[in-house]
Amino acid sequence: MSGTSEGPAPAAELDRRVVTESEIITSAGAGPPVVRALAPSPPSYRSVFTAAPLAMAVVDREGLVTGANAALAGLLGRDQDTLTGAVAADLVDLTSDTRAWHAYREMLRGRRARLRCTRRLKHPEGHALWVRVTVAPLPADDGGVLLSVADISDHRELQERLRHVRMHDPVTRLPNRALFFERLTEALEAESYEESGTGRIGLCYLDLDGFKAVNDTLGHRVGDQLLTAVAERLTRCAKDAARTGTPLVARLGGDEFALLVEDSTGTEQLADLAESLLDAIQAPFDLSGRRLSVSASIGVVERHAAGTTPTALMQAADTTLYWAKADGKARWTFFDPERNAHRVTRQALASTLRPAIDRGEFALEYQPLVGMEDDRVHGVEALVRWHHPRFGTLTPNRFIPLAEEDGSIVPLGRWVLRTACRQARAWQVEHPDGPPIFVSVNVAVRQVWDSDLVADVADILRETGLAPELLQLELTESAVMGSSGRPIQTLKALSDMGVRIAIDDFGTGYSNLAYLSRLPVSVLKLDGSFVRGFQIEDRTAKASPADEVIVEAMVQLAHRLGLTVTAECVETSAQATRLRRIGCDTGQGWLYSRPVSPDRISELLGTPGVQAGVGNP
Repeated sequence: MSGTSEGPAPAAELDRRVVTESEIITSAGAGPPVVRALAPSPPSYRSVFTAAPLAMAVVDREGLVTGANAALAGLLGRDQDTLTGAVAADLVDLTSDTRAWHAYREMLRGRRARLRCTRRLKHPEGHALWVRVTVAPLPADDGGVLLSVADISDHRELQERLRHVRMHDPVTRLPNRALFFERLTEALEAESYEESGTGRIGLCYLDLDGFKAVNDTLGHRVGDQLLTAVAERLTRCAKDAARTGTPLVARLGGDEFALLVEDSTGTEQLADLAESLLDAIQAPFDLSGRRLSVSASIGVVERHAAGTTPTALMQAADTTLYWAKADGKARWTFFDPERNAHRVTRQALASTLRPAIDRGEFALEYQPLVGMEDDRVHGVEALVRWHHPRFGTLTPNRFIPLAEEDGSIVPLGRWVLRTACRQARAWQVEHPDGPPIFVSVNVAVRQVWDSDLVADVADILRETGLAPELLQLELTESAVMGSSGRPIQTLKALSDMGVRIAIDDFGTGYSNLAYLSRLPVSVLKLDGSFVRGFQIEDRTAKASPADEVIVEAMVQLAHRLGLTVTAECVETSAQATRLRRIGCDTGQGWLYSRPVSPDRISELLGTPGVQAGVGNP
């Protein structure tokens, strides 16, 4: 309970209260009595004090009752005679509240003008009694203070009923979001920790799988019945799982529920609770003769309460619930800081991707494409890097999927294409005596759909002066195979322009080899998984002949269709030898060179030939 007080009265008001005789004007409602100066009339003063319906007592400077009326005796359930000489603070329980007790003592010393507070008293008959206590000074000649007590039990009960309605869900009658966050905030406050507690907190954040379908097909009435039945099962699980205390079960809205475990004993307790919740929800529901089966996904968080905020805890729970949904639903998932850090990083990258293009944070490295027969650099693949000011240098797999999602792949792809073509032309000018090398650039399907790729390529080739046959565009197999309409038209237009089209990671997607004859493709790049199948662990071991048969068949088919074949991920001389024997035209991999800077490629072009390992930094 907390007490409130009012400041001292103005000096002029206090001067008016100094009288030789007074009359106390009271009302049966509420508010402090008003002391008003009158002509001397002791009998009138005593009769008003005695007959007043407001419970009152006169208290001296020592805090002892010098007189009390019948209304106070009746309110407290005591004999009126026993009140005289009693300690006033004990009668109305002022000592149990530090603030109220301090203010009351200041009143007795004349240092405070008024005190008002609400107290909960225990009546001798056993019931609780809510009262509003007001203490006001008496005139200086009389000394002491006037204590008045008003019964506000009915008002308090009404307040509690209204609060209950405001803080509980009307469908399930569980605590609602407002009450849940109130309890969560209290649980996380440092002063609420007890020495006997664990100092930890746990949360199960639950969402029904497919609840919307129940509402849409069976109606909201059945949906509400299901929510009520779920609430009953969750409450039963909470009671059965109680160790240090029964978890708070709340409905946060829609089909979302939360179970708050204060003073949790660790992750094992939360895991057991989550498992029991899943089992309880998965059991069929009988709703008015209708049998329904649903499941739930649960995000589970358990951690030290110190240093945790309600917002941080709920964000972690919400993230973990999303993981449970994404991992297949009908399961519970624990919060994983490392996985969350990756998600946060992903969000941070997504939010800064577009501005990073304008800030010039991207750069290209190039990996040689080497002829199997002559060990000469025939071309290079341009690989984009993001030099992020916070996360360091990032490879394409960290940000290209994000760029494809938000559409920034279009301006980024355009920048990559222009930069690669400009660099290829610079190498050609720098080494005029040698055969020019082509540059291969990866293209995302969204670039085909969301931009005029044909116009972009034509403009860039004209701007940089690079011949079309020295540009190769790579698309993944899954993006090309089975495509129709605009993608195919775009590829044909680019091929007619003289640009080479390559299918990247071939063998991992549709593998519809017959479809190749209808595509304007000139190069197949075998996926690295085929080449890794050629890996020889020791000099006496033999690779699986099936790998060679499959690769040889694809190479022969490609050659019959007039296509050249590039093998990716070539790492050993043995792999290169066998790929050369099979008939692969070019190889790419760490055997020849890692992705390197443009200057390093210039050095390689200045050598008579590239042998295994020469290109490695």
